[in-house]
Amino acid sequence: MKNSFLISFAWLVLFSACGQNTPKQTQAQKQQDLMSCGKPLDNQTNVANMEFSVKKSEEEWKKSLTEEQYRVLRLKGTERSFTGKLYKHKEKGVYTCAACGNELFKSDTKFESGTGWPSYFDVIPKSVVTSTDMSHGMVRTEVMCAKCGGHLGHVFDDGPNPTGMRYCINSVSMDFKKEEGKKTEEDKKKEEK
Repeated sequence: MKNSFLISFAWLVLFSACGQNTPKQTQAQKQQDLMSCGKPLDNQTNVANMEFSVKKSEEEWKKSLTEEQYRVLRLKGTERSFTGKLYKHKEKGVYTCAACGNELFKSDTKFESGTGWPSYFDVIPKSVVTSTDMSHGMVRTEVMCAKCGGHLGHVFDDGPNPTGMRYCINSVSMDFKKEEGKKTEEDKKKEEK
């Protein structure tokens, strides 16, 4: 009986730690890292009142996005892990915001994180803004498109060198623009038919 309790307690501690970041840097260092890759927002900033250059009513967003894109980009949802169209995508080019076309990530910053979502260690400068997200009983840093405010995913400080950052992004929040002169996998499949 005592062993069962200890095992249950150990599992509880293990699972409660999953998904939480272990601090590797001071808050000032984290803020500096976020400033180097985008426009960080402090805890007091109300994102709802930010002025984004791409503005649409919620009805316009519903018309221009798929139902799943709207749920993730506008309602801050999350797609199921390991299901996104861009999760294993490996072509050369640029990942853009699915809502407004803003260039977000270069393909050479993409890496396999094992999380089930596309992950990048850096962003195109000034392409994203960040905000503290305290939903689901965790404190995380939300990543949003700097042009339209669309929810992209979250950033963590457990990524690879050279930045140490891991931008964990929903595939449905992005499109892909291939490098000039390169064919996408879809183009190659169409040619084979």
